[in-house]
Amino acid sequence: MAENVIEFKNVAKDYGDFKLDGISFAVTQGSVCGFIGQNGAGKTTAISILLDIIGRDSGEVYLFGQPVDGKRCHLREDVGVVFDEMGFHEFLTAKQINTILKNSYKNWSEETFFDNLKKFSLPSNKKCGAFSRGMRMKLQIAAALSHNAKLLVMDEPTSGLDPIVRNEIMQIFREFEMCEDHTILLSSHITGDLERIADEVVFIDGGKIVLAGNKDDILEKHAMLKCSNKEAEKISESFIVYKNQSAYGAEILVNDANSCKKLYPGIITEKATLEEIMINYVNRVKTGVAG
Repeated sequence: MAENVIEFKNVAKDYGDFKLDGISFAVTQGSVCGFIGQNGAGKTTAISILLDIIGRDSGEVYLFGQPVDGKRCHLREDVGVVFDEMGFHEFLTAKQINTILKNSYKNWSEETFFDNLKKFSLPSNKKCGAFSRGMRMKLQIAAALSHNAKLLVMDEPTSGLDPIVRNEIMQIFREFEMCEDHTILLSSHITGDLERIADEVVFIDGGKIVLAGNKDDILEKHAMLKCSNKEAEKISESFIVYKNQSAYGAEILVNDANSCKKLYPGIITEKATLEEIMINYVNRVKTGVAG
């Protein structure tokens, strides 16, 4: 059985106007975990707690089976981090960044870093402030992959990128994950990317975990029903996540696709995407449907 690389146990952080509300989830070794939710849902706060950038009010966090408690800086050696904003000063070149990082990581490999620069078509002598957004992301990824990290943690790495660059970056992540049981925690609100590469999904909204589990199981369990408003009245409330009705009919996200197919054979049942699942659960909370 695969070990947990990341564990959150009832973790809370209260900012007053926002609260991470006792979240619990785990990420297994060798998996790609999609950490999804709308902007402001709590993804960045959770990642900052995991990386020991900010403290938590309560709960427990474990990284590679060891507690995150401010006393284990060595754990960062095994973690590659990519944020949505470039973490390097804009006046630095990739060559200068190499000089800095080889003195920061015990396992830093200059050869790997410069190989990654060539692979990603990045210049080594150009100031990174002149890079495009896609190039800046690739530079962070090149660095994250150059110190033998076992875990990649990424916060919105593909936000604002065009589909071609996003596809290229997703392929890089998949190649990393397929090698030596590497693990990825990928935070994003671009669910289409995650639907392609994620093995597991953790969905957070309003500082609370809404869904967590195997991505394929979550997709198989949910479905979109399309029917008339009269037919919608027949569907048991126990199956309904959220119901969107208009004068032309109803679209309903249900949480038990197989049962609905058997009980309502005359109603159109379509597979739900991660985006549809996320939107409908968010709408469920916003409209006060959830208990």
